Parts: sequence; C-alpha cells; structure tokens
Amino acid sequence: MSYRNGNYAAFYVDEPFHESNLGAYATPDFCYYQTLRMWKGADSSFPFNDSHMKNYNVRDGSSWEYTLKPRLRDRLRNSKSIVLFLSSHTKASRALTEEMEYGIADQGLPVIVVYPGIEPIDSRGNLTHQALSLWDKLPAFRDNMHLVPTLHIPMEKGSIRIGLSSENYMVQSKTAAGRYRL
Repeated sequence: MSYRNGNYAAFYVDEPFHESNLGAYATPDFCYYQTLRMWKGADSSFPFNDSHMKNYNVRDGSSWEYTLKPRLRDRLRNSKSIVLFLSSHTKASRALTEEMEYGIADQGLPVIVVYPGIEPIDSRGNLTHQALSLWDKLPAFRDNMHLVPTLHIPMEKGSIRIGLSSENYMVQSKTAAGRYRL
C-alpha cells in the first residue's frame, strides 16, 4: 500500500482543458484550489499537501483512458482525503465524476466539502437548502457520499485548516460515514 499523505483537490474545469487563453485559470472552482495553494505557499504550517503535485502533469491533448484517468487514480491512491469545491459553477465533468466514484466508492476517501460563496450550515446547525441543492450538480458525489465521512464547511481558511488537520477526515483514521460540520 502506498504512503497516503496527500489531499486531493477536486474541482470543476471546462472540458476539454486548454492551457492557453487562461484555460483552467478562468474557471472559478480552479481558482478556489489555487487559493489553497496560495495559503500553503504563504504559510508552510497550513496543512494542505497537494496530491496534484505528486506525479507528472498532463497536457490537454492526452488520452483520457491511457494517461489522464490513470494519473488521476494514482493521485487518489496516494491521498488521505478529498477536498471538493462545490459551487454554483460546478458541473459533473468526466474527470470530476471519476474522482468522486473512484475516490469515494473504491478508495474510501473522506471528503471535505468546501462551499465557496455560500454558508453551508444554518443557525440551527443543519445543512442549508443552498448547500443541499448543489449536490444535484454532481450526482457521483451525492450518490456515494453516504459511504464515507463528509465534512461540510464554508470557504474559510480556519475551517479548512481544521478539516485538513482532523484525523476524522483522513483515510487511515476516519470516523464513521456520515455528514459532519464544524
């Protein structure tokens, strides 16, 4: 078994991905991932260990079956959790669907669900209608999340730090499957 110390960031980018003309940088969900990388760059104690940096990058012309999908799966196998950015911009792309199905159903990775732009928890401690409605944008997450612990948090550095640091949301020491909040 591999050493699972990475955090796999899952986010929507337009397909096909093009590096030129801003490419992923023009996709809001990718920008949220970049924010995690920025926080880590500015503060080495920030507990984000980027699984995307653990194997070769791929080009937009790469084969899905022979290059892209195997690299994605390799990154997931070396991860301890998934950080899913779920926003109004998210769509069920081929890659994001594969990440949810393989990462959750096959690898059993806990998911830290980050909701940029909305408050996922109401004043009574329940998930908001806005958060619940976003699940339908990504059926592979909605239909598999009952298999693993899922932490639902806003796009706040402190909340993300707590989620990434908690052993409850690491594959080796995860808590019982279910929906959690801070």
